[in-house]
This record gives sequence, C-alpha cells and structure tokens, in this order.
Amino acid sequence: MSALTLSAEDRSALDGLARELADGGDVDGAWVERVREAWERAPLALRQGIRRYRRHSGPQGSLLVRNLPVREAEIPDTPSVAGSVQRTTTVPAALLVLVACGLGDPIAYAAEKSGALVQDVVPVPGHEHVQGNTGSAMLSFHSENAFHQHRPDHLMLLCLRADHDRVAGLSTASVRETLPLLDEDTTKILSSPEFLTAPPPSFGGGDGSEPHAVLHGSPEDPDLRVDLAATTALTEQAEAALARLREAFATTTRSARLVPGDLAVVDNRVTVHGRSLFRPRYDGRDRWLQRTFVAADLRRSRDHRPGDSHVLTR
Repeated sequence: MSALTLSAEDRSALDGLARELADGGDVDGAWVERVREAWERAPLALRQGIRRYRRHSGPQGSLLVRNLPVREAEIPDTPSVAGSVQRTTTVPAALLVLVACGLGDPIAYAAEKSGALVQDVVPVPGHEHVQGNTGSAMLSFHSENAFHQHRPDHLMLLCLRADHDRVAGLSTASVRETLPLLDEDTTKILSSPEFLTAPPPSFGGGDGSEPHAVLHGSPEDPDLRVDLAATTALTEQAEAALARLREAFATTTRSARLVPGDLAVVDNRVTVHGRSLFRPRYDGRDRWLQRTFVAADLRRSRDHRPGDSHVLTR
C-alpha cells in the first residue's frame, strides 16, 4: 500500500479546515456541497496525492494517508451496536468527505446502514463471526458490494481508534499483482459470466447479482468483482478458477495495521480487501474505523438516486 504522510504544518492546516466544517449540523447533501468547495483549500500535498491516485491507483490499488488530525482524546467511546453511523458533522466526518470530494462523490446505499454517508466499522457483541463490518473474526477478501450493479469505485477507512492489541490488519490484494500468477485458461474462465454474488449481511439479505464475470474490462488491466464469502461458481471449471484466484490472492496479500489518523483508500475496481482476526473487549475502547464510499462518476447511478441525492435506493 503506497503511503502519503502529511507534514506537521499540513496536518495543522487540515485540522483547522476540518474543524471549520465540523459545525454540529447534519451530514447531508447540503453539507457535502460545502465540503466540496472547501476541498480546494485542503493542503496542496494532499490534493496532489489524491489527484495522482485518482488518475492511477498504482500496482497495489490502494493508498494510505497518514498523520491526519484525529485526536483520540476527543473521540467518544467506541459504539457497539449494529447499524452505527455518524449523522452529525465532526472532524473525522469532515476529513472523510473532504477526501471523498477529491476522489469523486460520496455515496451510500439505503439498504445498508440506513443510507448514512459516514458509517462506523466497529465490533458488535454476538457478531464476532459475521462476514461483515460488525465482526472481529478474519474477514475474507471481497470487492465492496460486489453483488451490486453500482459498486463504489473507492472505499475509504479512517482509523479513530486501533484495537487493544494492535494486531488487526487491513488486508488487500490487487488484480494488477495477482493477474500474472494466473494461467490463460483460468483468466478466460474468470472473464466469463459464470458467477453469482449474494448481498452481504449488512444489506439484510435480498436478491443477489445476475450471472457475472469476476474479471471484466481491459484484458491488460481488468476490473475485479468478487466476494470470496458470497460469490459462488455456476460450473465446476468456474469453481476451480475461483480456487486458483483465492490462492493467488494469498500470495499477493499486503497488510496494514491502522492507527488513529490513518486513512486507507482502496480502489474497489481493482483491489479486494479483508481484515485479520482481533479480539474486542467491548469496553468502549475497541477498534473504531469510519467508512465512506466514493463514486468516480455519480451520473452512472442516476436512475438509482431519486432527487439526485447521494443515496442509492436500490
């Protein structure tokens, strides 16, 4: 995961801008427009780094922005309920939406986390083994919302608080590093519509995808669409190809242990992500990430967004 570390001067400037935006109002469309205008006042090094990543996310398809102005002493207790979101403007919410506006447009899904643009990723008692954002067991590799026609182009995770033991790792694997490990026959099968993907638990079930390919687009630099916990093969040869892809992911895995002030940006078009096992204590000081999705081309999902909002209703 390539990294961009803000200087102390840029961190201070970004802190001032985020605090200006954290006015205690609602995280809604009107606020997003304010944040979009403010993005032009973000430190130049941050804007340049995001611009480079947006043009090409690199071999690893991810970026780690470090030293963002997150003060853990100002962070309340970690939530511990399913569906937890951030509805009020705060410094972390402003940081997430600022960068989202630099990448494209923040989006959310009405069926997930009640359509909130800033969502909490926290462990929930009784959900330890859930393959989703409320679990704490190992989370298998997946493209975010792989079942959906309009998947996020980018996923952003901002660390507010690390896990107690500092062992939880954000794992990533890029198709750009994985593809060379696959033989021609496997690539051909993965490029055929021989796979189905079910919605994640956070969507509460519902209909899955139509048959789709795992690899699509340019053969030289394909897009990736897969969820190892939810994608099933329709044929024996497709099942074998999916197993080989899983093995290739394991070979190319990279991991980052996020600390407060780290922002991980994942290109959801070419990179899958997961998480290693950690042990929550449910004492108000557990691992807490906040998440925002980004669409590079908001227009593409217009028929799913009544009133041209940022929330997809289907």
